[in-house]
Amino acid sequence: MSKPLLTVQIVNWNAREPLRAALRSLLTHPPQCEYEIIVLDNASSDGSVQMLEKEFPEVKLLASEQNLGFSRGHNLAARAARGEYLFILNPDTEVLPGALDLLIAYAEQRPEVAIIGPKILNPDGSLQYSCRRFPNPAAALFRNTPLGKLFPNNPYTRDYLMTDWDHNSIREVDWVSGAALFIRREVFAQLGGFDEQFFMYCEDTDLCYRAWQAGYKVIYYPEPKIKHAIGRSTDLVANKMIITFHKSMYLFYKKHYARRTFILMRPLVPLGLALRASLFLLKNAKDALWRRLKK
Repeated sequence: MSKPLLTVQIVNWNAREPLRAALRSLLTHPPQCEYEIIVLDNASSDGSVQMLEKEFPEVKLLASEQNLGFSRGHNLAARAARGEYLFILNPDTEVLPGALDLLIAYAEQRPEVAIIGPKILNPDGSLQYSCRRFPNPAAALFRNTPLGKLFPNNPYTRDYLMTDWDHNSIREVDWVSGAALFIRREVFAQLGGFDEQFFMYCEDTDLCYRAWQAGYKVIYYPEPKIKHAIGRSTDLVANKMIITFHKSMYLFYKKHYARRTFILMRPLVPLGLALRASLFLLKNAKDALWRRLKK
């Protein structure tokens, strides 16, 4: 068997139906080169493994007996990968025609580019803001918070999401979403893969941050397109994911920003993140109570 040029790798947790659709889209719109698909299953209880074994025997299955998280799962998949390029893909995605060939062709033409993010669309075809600037406290204060609802057009959120740009042209960006992230395998290995301190969330931001630090470029390339239905797995444990997200945000801050923060300001960051997480948890509790009362 010849060595594949591309490895598509997916980490799955209880997303059997979206995963089935994602794999069908890959097999319907394959690249013209040799490729392989690796799925690492994080101890799913919804029959994902049985579905994979029965319906997709061509997929290389790595079945974990415990939930390893996003970062560790993808690192293990990457160690099993044989492709020159890795396409890190969520199970709740759909690969549109020509996307894989476009990503490979661009990477072959631009050896200085380490990471490429395709255009990501919502299921209805609208734009999903999948390339962003690195996070900062002001953006966190306004992003998805009551303050942000009061000032929806605030400059901090616009700057973070890069909403003042139509996302229809190639551009160097700070980071791209791990829902669909194309990277050279040698660079992934050089960077040590994803930082496994991040169970999930912010591992993509951290990887791109380290890539820039190592002298590589991160590019948003809108010609290849992927559809992504956000949160099909994480919605199953919404409160736990809120806590995990804010822990990851603090870890990213501590790893990359803390030393540059004025020492008297440093305690305010975890307090602010804890308050932000509490607001989301309270909202979920209120919504759950309202649903019960309506029954």
